[in-house]
Amino acid sequence: MIQGKYINQDKSIFEDAVSLMQLNKNILLKGPTGSGKTRLAESLSQHMNIPMHQVNCSVDLDAESLLGYKTVYTNDSGHQEIIFIEGPVIKAMKEGQILYIDEINMAKPETLPILNGVLDYRRQLTNPFTGEVIKAEKGFNVIAAINEGYIGTLPMNEALKNRFVVIEVDYISGTVLEEVIQQQSQLNDLTLIQKIVKFNEDLRTMTRQGQISEEAASIRALIDLSDLATVMPIDRAIKRTIIDKLEDDREQQAILNAVELNF
Repeated sequence: MIQGKYINQDKSIFEDAVSLMQLNKNILLKGPTGSGKTRLAESLSQHMNIPMHQVNCSVDLDAESLLGYKTVYTNDSGHQEIIFIEGPVIKAMKEGQILYIDEINMAKPETLPILNGVLDYRRQLTNPFTGEVIKAEKGFNVIAAINEGYIGTLPMNEALKNRFVVIEVDYISGTVLEEVIQQQSQLNDLTLIQKIVKFNEDLRTMTRQGQISEEAASIRALIDLSDLATVMPIDRAIKRTIIDKLEDDREQQAILNAVELNF
């Protein structure tokens, strides 16, 4: 098994994602932060042996961030000319590779329609900066990730969402989570790993009950926690990786209570 491969007790998630890519369908990975959406995209890239170009969305995302930009280039003879530096969308299309759009609902709705032709049957784009018509090469695939209901996110435009097939990605747990911690962290104390998994189950229960935010139970935080537990006491590791990220005193106290119960 390759280092960092996406693992989930629901094997249909990875299997269906591979099938969708083979059918050249756009995939929308939907799930809470830290649930492994980017890891899944990276694993698909490795499994299909197709390089991946990533776009990280924010309110500042613009056409240049997606497509590229013009700049002045000075050649060896000192002559200057204006050239176009291709962005991730155009690179992925021309090279027949994967385009990964992370947190797609963080982008302003008016920015993304430029991708409509890329995401439908045409797989085509007219570069507004150069006038070049770009037709995606074979192998081009689009994977996007969405965190719904988070601060800074916006409802996803229905016309855009309709261009994707959705795969729900939830947090992992139990023996699968044990395996992930063993593979992706430096911790190899199985007894402590099992305690961390049980601790995470309590965090997940508290997130479902609305006592703490979902970020506190992310797999990403658990990997960091497990790494830190190799060099410091577990309570300090939890403080550094989870508790100190929270601003709500009640959330912090709820996690401290869970620490006392589990460790």
